Amino acid sequence: MPSSNLTLKTIFKFWLPLFLTWLMMAFEGPFLTAIIARMASSTYNLAAYGVAFSFALIIEAPVIMIMTASTALIKDNLSFCRLRNFTYALNIIITASMLIILIPDIFNYLTITLIGLEKNVAHLTHITTLILLPWPGAIGYRRFYQGILIRSHQTRKVAYGTAVRVISMFFTALILYLFSQISGAYIGAIALSTGVILEAVAARIMAHKATNNIRNKQLTAGTTHLSYRGISLFYYPLALTSFLGLGIHPLVTFFIGQSKNSLESLAILPVVNAIVFVFRAFGLSFQEVAVTYLGSGRENRMAVNKFAALLALAASAGLFIIAMPPFFTLWYTKISGLSPELAQFARIPTLVLILLPGFSVWLSWQRSVLVAGQFTKPITFATAIEVCGIAAVIFILIQYFDFIGATAAACAFLIGRFAANVYLIKPVSKLQQR
Repeated sequence: MPSSNLTLKTIFKFWLPLFLTWLMMAFEGPFLTAIIARMASSTYNLAAYGVAFSFALIIEAPVIMIMTASTALIKDNLSFCRLRNFTYALNIIITASMLIILIPDIFNYLTITLIGLEKNVAHLTHITTLILLPWPGAIGYRRFYQGILIRSHQTRKVAYGTAVRVISMFFTALILYLFSQISGAYIGAIALSTGVILEAVAARIMAHKATNNIRNKQLTAGTTHLSYRGISLFYYPLALTSFLGLGIHPLVTFFIGQSKNSLESLAILPVVNAIVFVFRAFGLSFQEVAVTYLGSGRENRMAVNKFAALLALAASAGLFIIAMPPFFTLWYTKISGLSPELAQFARIPTLVLILLPGFSVWLSWQRSVLVAGQFTKPITFATAIEVCGIAAVIFILIQYFDFIGATAAACAFLIGRFAANVYLIKPVSKLQQR
């Protein structure tokens, strides 16, 4: 398609399937927290589930970008084998790291001494984290094969895999909720692990033909072979970016554990994050769209920029509607199942975070400009600034202004993201002026 013909409608059609994929994943959080909120000892179980999920996220961070590496680096049998071995090694390392954290003395120090959880919540968190043990490795495995699918222009199969994950998660949680007596936090963890494992299996099966095609290709004459050192040099900045981004979650959990109304904050934060993620999906699904069109020609900039602006407005407007009284009550008490008392703790954090989805679209657009211009170093610096900003703000608000933990976290997330946006203005502007 000639770049001069690019319209908002064309971009929308390209973006929508990717958005639906993220939306399916966004369904997981609200559904599982709604299940947990409807069970006995919901406050304790929501807190345990939230802390365990934070641990799993930080441990998962090193493999998040394997899909990007797989898409970019795999060209023949040699590159396939070496990146596969690299992925397996990463999976072993992160699983071993999770096992070390699960050693009772270490885990109790982290959850009781550092975070400040009550002993019964710490015990719930320990078992929940143990159930999530297969989760990070399964994600690394399936992202490796999803990258092969994307490279082979079979992106629909990526969406099919996500559907397998969400459907299996849904029925696992529902069956356990209806027919078992186990704790809500355990149900959430079992459902998550089941969904991701089945998605990994589905990705491997669906990538079978594409994998065979790649493995039948040999290194062509004059082509530099992919070394493990080359993989490491390519992957390190990507892993560092995701590690910094995800690493903030346990840190936030730690600060909330030291705050006023810490238990209530830990209980409602997964519910708040779940609905915010739905609207952040607007931006998360946009980055690859923008990279595709911005890399096709300068003529596409105006259409892409306009679409990004409209998308940012729509994303924040959606969360604004949820924050309004009728929809707020519908979401937090009727759908999510929070008690009226817990729902009140979610009101201010939700209002504070209204701008975050719009800022997320802005960040995705900024990153896409840098990626299309092959100038990715500022992305890592921006992530570092965001993480430092979040840590500084939440520390100050809790230690010096006695903020409720969830409110301090919401303010920190918003300010940290805005700081990253501001930092990227200069490098993005330079590229746009070329």
